[in-house]
Amino acid sequence: MMKEVKQETKVREMLIEDLPSVIVIENESFKTPWKKRDFLHDLLKNTFSHYLVIEKDKEVVGYCGIWIVLESAQITNIAISPKERGHQLGKKLFNEVLNHAREQGATELTLEVRESNVIAQNLYKHFGMKIVGKREGYYQDNGEDALVMWVKL
Repeated sequence: MMKEVKQETKVREMLIEDLPSVIVIENESFKTPWKKRDFLHDLLKNTFSHYLVIEKDKEVVGYCGIWIVLESAQITNIAISPKERGHQLGKKLFNEVLNHAREQGATELTLEVRESNVIAQNLYKHFGMKIVGKREGYYQDNGEDALVMWVKL
């Protein structure tokens, strides 16, 4: 008889020590990835910046960055390791990010998402986000448009 192994997931604030894992996920996930210095700046110098990671069995498998200015929160980046996608980890991470934004006093949240990234759009819609605009030619790698999504927290 096979014993089912329960995998433990946890969302927590990002630490500097998480950067090597985050950089790998970033590079696997985006055509124009952020550099280590970009993350370091946000973690160490940007007082509006907050980062959360999601761990599975104590290994960082995803992260999300958010800037919170007064009552407005903006997702800067979010990614789950390609090998861990499809297991509801993005949903768990995004839910925690929304809770964190509320705890910090944010009353609204916005983000940009590639027009072609229907999977991400569906995740955001699950949390009540609506498409409220379009940024034409937003993505530098291929000139793709970004959809602007917004939700009242």
